[in-house]
Amino acid sequence: MDWDKLRIFHAVAERGSLTHAGDVLHLSQSAVSRQIRALEESLSVTLFHRHARGLILTEQGELLFDATQQMVKRLDATAARIRDSEDEVLGELRVTTTTGFGTLWLAPRLPALYKKYPALKIDLMLEERVLDLPMREADVAIRMKEPTQADLIRKRLMNIRMRLYATPEYLADHGTPDTMNDFSAHRLICQHAGTPQVAAGALMVAELMSHDIPSTLTVNNYFGVLQAVLSHLGIGVLPDYITEDFPHLVRVLPDVESAEVPVFLAYPEELRHSKRVAAFREFVTEEIFTYRKRQQD
Repeated sequence: MDWDKLRIFHAVAERGSLTHAGDVLHLSQSAVSRQIRALEESLSVTLFHRHARGLILTEQGELLFDATQQMVKRLDATAARIRDSEDEVLGELRVTTTTGFGTLWLAPRLPALYKKYPALKIDLMLEERVLDLPMREADVAIRMKEPTQADLIRKRLMNIRMRLYATPEYLADHGTPDTMNDFSAHRLICQHAGTPQVAAGALMVAELMSHDIPSTLTVNNYFGVLQAVLSHLGIGVLPDYITEDFPHLVRVLPDVESAEVPVFLAYPEELRHSKRVAAFREFVTEEIFTYRKRQQD
């Protein structure tokens, strides 16, 4: 198949319009249309349904678009490796992790990375959905469970636990509970048990909710839980790493905690020699080492 025609087809399929594709490719609408017709004739299929509001892929068109998407991603990966052949660490690095870890632990530490590599461009994608690293939805992932996708390099960074925390101000006003029965006088702040989260955290929340707690506030990520706790609204279920940056928070009911949650860093095998990935991996590893050392002191 003619790559030029495939490239034009991919642009049209992405944008749903001959005109918009032409703008990106710096081609006239008629030139784009001729190439699409020629591709359809060479394959003896119709690739697009043509409507007044734009173009919609046919079933055959969707199959071809899946193929061109994979080609584009592989080309992007190759281009990244070519750029990484230079000595300097620069360019875009797409990092994905959970909203809680990304906002509460990773983002506050990024100034040190940018200071060392000012030409680095990080695209930080915070979501609970596990992105497909082999398909290059992201370059690097930090996840609260070991990745199961094939062709990944994975490194265990640390273990965390979910625990109960409150501000000194809240405890001064409402008292400090000694047992779970004392929660009848307190508000529990946590992620909803049905919210996408690590299994250990969900189990802990479910266990806490089984007690008679009259007032609760549920949030769909730990950043929101932390903000509510800092606003003295109640006692929150939070990952233990938050004590690094919020040392004034008081741990409540020290015997109540989740099982250990492993934190993994992972990236595709094909990025093994990427200087950007190596720089990020070393940065995170150093920050984890410093964090662990402070925890032991």
